[in-house]
Amino acid sequence: MKKKTAIITGGAGFIGSHMVDLLISKNFKVIVIDNLSAGNTKNISHHFKKKNFKFIKFDICSLEPNNNFFKNIEYVFHFAGIGDIVPSIEKPINYMNVNVQGTVRILEASRMAKVKKFVYAASSSCYGINNSKIDENAKIINEHPYALSKYLGELSVLHWHKVYNLPVNVIRIFNAYGPRVKTVGAYGAVFGVFLKQKLSGKPLTIVGTGLQTRDFVYVTDLVNAFYLASQTEKTGEIYNVGYGKDQKILDLAKLISKKIIFIPDRPGEPFSFKANIKKITNHLKWKPVVDFKTGVKKMIKEIEYWKDAPLWSPIKIKRATKTWFKFLKKKTK
Repeated sequence: MKKKTAIITGGAGFIGSHMVDLLISKNFKVIVIDNLSAGNTKNISHHFKKKNFKFIKFDICSLEPNNNFFKNIEYVFHFAGIGDIVPSIEKPINYMNVNVQGTVRILEASRMAKVKKFVYAASSSCYGINNSKIDENAKIINEHPYALSKYLGELSVLHWHKVYNLPVNVIRIFNAYGPRVKTVGAYGAVFGVFLKQKLSGKPLTIVGTGLQTRDFVYVTDLVNAFYLASQTEKTGEIYNVGYGKDQKILDLAKLISKKIIFIPDRPGEPFSFKANIKKITNHLKWKPVVDFKTGVKKMIKEIEYWKDAPLWSPIKIKRATKTWFKFLKKKTK
C-alpha cells in the first residue's frame, strides 16, 4: 500500500513536532521544513534515521513555487511562523514577511504540486478581547501585529481556496500546551514560565488577579484535529480548536506550585477566553480526550525539559513587556 506523503512546515517546533509524531505513527512519509530559528532539532531528532522521514533546513521566505521539496506531496500542514506579542510590536515587518508572505509562498508551492489538502495553523488571537464563548463567526479584533499577521495568513489561505480551488482547512488554535511547549525567546507562554520558575524554586508570577481564564487544549488532541481536517472531504472551513472549557490561571498555578506572586495586569488581553468547538465536533467528530489536570500532570513529570528555559522574575517581565504597555491601550474588561 502506497504511503501518504506530507510536508510539515515548522515541524521542529512545539506543535509541528507532535504533528510529525502522529503522521509517522500513521505510516506517512513525512518531510519537515524548518529554518531552526528556535534551535529545536531535539524535538524531532528521534525520527532522523527513519526511512519515512526527511528533514530540510530551509527558510520558507525563500521558497519558489516549483520547489522540488513539494514533488509528489499530498498533504501540507503549515505551522511555520514567528510568534509572541511583544516582538511583533517591536518588529512588525518581520512578522508580515514570515507569517504572511511566507504563507503565500507555501500556498503557491502547494498549488503547483496540486496537493490534496492544505491545513493552516491559525491563531485564536484574531478574536482579540472577546470575553464570550467564541465561535468561528465571532468578530475579528486584531490587537497587535502578531494577531494581524496570522489572520492575514489565514485570509490568504482562504483566498487561494476561492481563486485557485486549493483544498484547504483552517484551525484556529486556542491555548495549546504539552511536552516541548516553548522554552526560549520572549516572555509569553505561561507553562514555560511557570515550570522554569518551579524548577528554580522561585514563586510563580501571575499576571493580574489570576482569575482570568484561558481555554487550554493538550497538544496531542490538537494535532489529531489537524489530521482529521486533512482527511475530510470538507474544504474551505475554519475550525476553533480548544478544550471547550476555560481554566483560571490561578488554578493552573496552584496545580504546579504553592509559591505564587502577582504582577500588574496587561492591557489588550481578554479576561475570559473560551472556544466554542461545536463545529469541529459536528463536522469531523473530533473531541479532546486529555483533561486539564491530567495534561498538567504529564508536563510536571517531564519538568526537566524546561531546565534550559529562561527564568523570568517580576523585574525581567516588567522590562520585557515595556513595549506592550506603551502601545496597547487599556481596555475595559
